[in-house]
Amino acid sequence: MELKELKIGNLTARIPIVQGGMGIGVSLSNLAAAVANQGGIGTISGVQIGFRESDFETNPVEANLRAIAKEIKKAREKTKGIIAMNFMAAMNNYELYVKKAVEEKIDLIVSGAGLPVALPKLVKDSATKIAPIVSSAKAAKIIIRSWLKHDRLPDAVVVEGPLAGGHLGFKMEEMIEGTYKSLKEIVVEVKELIASYEEQYGVKIPVIAAGGLRTKEDIMELADAGADGFQLASIFVPTVECDAHDNFKRAYINAQKEDVMIIKSPVGMPARAIQTHFLTNSMENGCIVNKCYGCISECNPREIPYCISRGLIDAVNGEDGLIFSGANLDSIDKMTTVKEVIDKLIN
Repeated sequence: MELKELKIGNLTARIPIVQGGMGIGVSLSNLAAAVANQGGIGTISGVQIGFRESDFETNPVEANLRAIAKEIKKAREKTKGIIAMNFMAAMNNYELYVKKAVEEKIDLIVSGAGLPVALPKLVKDSATKIAPIVSSAKAAKIIIRSWLKHDRLPDAVVVEGPLAGGHLGFKMEEMIEGTYKSLKEIVVEVKELIASYEEQYGVKIPVIAAGGLRTKEDIMELADAGADGFQLASIFVPTVECDAHDNFKRAYINAQKEDVMIIKSPVGMPARAIQTHFLTNSMENGCIVNKCYGCISECNPREIPYCISRGLIDAVNGEDGLIFSGANLDSIDKMTTVKEVIDKLIN
């Protein structure tokens, strides 16, 4: 089966590879631009993106807004390809951050970790495309019905399966007991749902499969199930272009199957992460959260085992912290480049 180009509205990616957003700071302008230069879609993570700004500790909102503009500008200087941004729907100041990215003329906004029902109004009268992340046909239907109230359909839909990294759209018991549906099954169901809207409205809404993809065979299996595009994230971490510290990259290279675990995130959702001393110690003993960055509305600093922002920031800077990852890291065993990763996937 030959892989076709990926069309999202008037955007065309020569190869149907989307680099998933990884925060905090794992996928910024450097990694996103490198993927875009290879003909795919590069994604900047918008989660606490201002963590390296000098005033982040005292004014994280302004720091994040400034960094959104900076990273989009830097990506534009490095590529003429397609650049997306990923925002968690559950984050505080979500609308403020999305509007800033739209103001900076981002090509595409991908949004999950909650239902991004506000997206249509935030991109109104702009050229920015929007794509929700869903883990079921039911969630896709809820979002589409909500968006139609604003006379807007998704420009694409990302279907994220149970093997993805970071926060997962499944119940904790499903993840622990392995009773979830496979990504292929979910893609088939979402594709069927999307087909009804495509026929009714005379549009094309590509379905992008995501979560645990590692090989060309994985991609071909999902293409056979009807997927139009393929989102990968973890496989791009141990590349020279990835924006994270080398210690962070080595954690992926060195991780064995038993090192990747399902945790309950302070956000309240199940998540997949690599076992670290920080994570194990925090889960067993807890820790005192001295500083709240106000990233998630549902987070109570007095009740959580650790601060998710602090853990992610420490990890991306090369220290002991929280490292989200997808499943199936066994095949990720060396430092490489974005070009080598993509060549192996599509050739």
